[in-house]
Amino acid sequence: MKINKEYMVESLVEILNIPSPSGDTDRAILATKTKFEELGMTPIITPKGALKITMEGKKKESKIVAAHIDTLGAMVKEINSNGTLKLTQIGGFSWNSVDGEYCTVSTLDEKEIRGTILFEKSSVHNYGGAPREDKRTDDNMIVRLDEIVENKEDVEKLGINIGDFIYFDPRVELSKSGYIKSRHLDNKAAVAIILGVCKFLLENNITPEYTLDFFISNYEEVGHGASGIATPMTCEILAIDMASPGIGQTSDESKVTICAKDSSGPYDLSMKKRLVKLSKENKIDYVIDIYKYYGSDASALMRGGAQIKHALIGPGVDASHSFERTHVDGLVNTANLVIEYCK
Repeated sequence: MKINKEYMVESLVEILNIPSPSGDTDRAILATKTKFEELGMTPIITPKGALKITMEGKKKESKIVAAHIDTLGAMVKEINSNGTLKLTQIGGFSWNSVDGEYCTVSTLDEKEIRGTILFEKSSVHNYGGAPREDKRTDDNMIVRLDEIVENKEDVEKLGINIGDFIYFDPRVELSKSGYIKSRHLDNKAAVAIILGVCKFLLENNITPEYTLDFFISNYEEVGHGASGIATPMTCEILAIDMASPGIGQTSDESKVTICAKDSSGPYDLSMKKRLVKLSKENKIDYVIDIYKYYGSDASALMRGGAQIKHALIGPGVDASHSFERTHVDGLVNTANLVIEYCK
């Protein structure tokens, strides 16, 4: 019995191409809801706009398996007198990572207007060394609209308002060698993994030991995604999120990472030992890593006061919160570990 990696990749590409910055996730949630329904499951949308899908187990006591569908993005902060826009960030990223990216402004009346995110002094012919040397900040990054606008009034006539969402183009690309390049693999890769896991469990008639509450959160990037979702029947949470390769890190795009500690502190030791044991017994390619600047849905749940065990795993995603990349083997290894955890 093998996980259907083609299904996971196809699902991932589909949801990567649906914009879903924190606070504007309805379309992606609805599309994901449909995919769970196609598997024969009964997802519900919570009052907060997240997605919950329950799979009954042999025991009523439940485990949460969580991933988040919300991503980085921006909002219109100010309309400049020359017809450009100033931005405010949604989530934490470097302005350098979106300098030059194509984008879409989504208005309240659902018009979508294309543009480009730029440093306001981008031309070396006009500004000399500034484009190379000046730091990108909230004050000097703009959106150049692909409309004939010369002033603030022209922009307002398009229907653009303060607080309108700005989507970054994902630019999804699949390589023959198995790499997946795109913005927002954090954390749509994990949503695709959960879909793949559910498909596997259902098609192989596997009844899990514990009832499983699969949870797709929609505010993780701003810190409160899974906060408050535990019930009196919940005994633990497994958050699936991207692992971050880098200098001094063990994380790898082709492996599943078991996170020992992040900025919220250590994850549960007994769960870590269990996940390592499952990986070894089932020949799943894994590593253990620690992240200094990181938090997860499990972190949010614990900060909310949940008295349960918590763990975090995920596929390696290079260049996190920038133009990201992972490998299909990382999806497969993570999915296989989640399957063993769920049984």
